[in-house]
Amino acid sequence: MATDYDAPRRNEADELGEDSLEELKARRAEAQSASVDVDETDFNENLELPGADLSGEELTVRVLPKQEDEFTCSRCFLVQHRSRLAATKGDQLYCRDCAA
Repeated sequence: MATDYDAPRRNEADELGEDSLEELKARRAEAQSASVDVDETDFNENLELPGADLSGEELTVRVLPKQEDEFTCSRCFLVQHRSRLAATKGDQLYCRDCAA
């Protein structure tokens, strides 16, 4: 099929300009009427409230004590590897993220 490259091109904005007001209102109503199907029981099972009793929970990871090549950042209190040490102020150690 031959293409007429001299003919004006039509885009989506041109087509929207020709729609009637009723069609636009109908499209808007369809878009707004879409509802999300959420099962409330699934949502509530994954929700944990602050201060919830977690005494029955068990750890699923192995926790190791701080190693000799690690330090605890004085600002964020995360245990980091010695290679992440950026600054020391007295006996306080700071990681790269907190020293910046």
